[in-house]
Amino acid sequence: MDDPTPARAPLSERQLATLRALIDRLIPPDDVSGGWEAGAGEYLLRQLAGDLRPILSVYQAGLDALDAEARASGAAGFAELPLARQDELLGAVERGAVVAEWPIDPAAFFSAAVAHAAEGFYADPANGGNRGALAWRMVGFEVRG
Repeated sequence: MDDPTPARAPLSERQLATLRALIDRLIPPDDVSGGWEAGAGEYLLRQLAGDLRPILSVYQAGLDALDAEARASGAAGFAELPLARQDELLGAVERGAVVAEWPIDPAAFFSAAVAHAAEGFYADPANGGNRGALAWRMVGFEVRG
């Protein structure tokens, strides 16, 4: 499958890899596509280039700090951690129990990422997320046309 990331992504390659791993831990693939494949990442990248542009620097700082948090445990970065370790680390971030230096509130970043990932997963497909109305079909929402 082609990578759905828009060419105008306002993030570095490292930040993008971290975001992809983050979204897929927040909405992991199971019998349906995970968050990234379902378009939540594309939705968020569009929003960060548009309406959420004022908080782009917050996302950049949060993704860098999440990656630094993983490296503090000896890993190459968040995206390279085993999935179970990613989940443990995200639990610590959610509680604000971090060891790396965070220039932003880690729990607030986690909360925003959860909300935006859910928005992208369940959004109107015209907004870049919910590819093929996957999430709507999953919850039994009748999609016409």
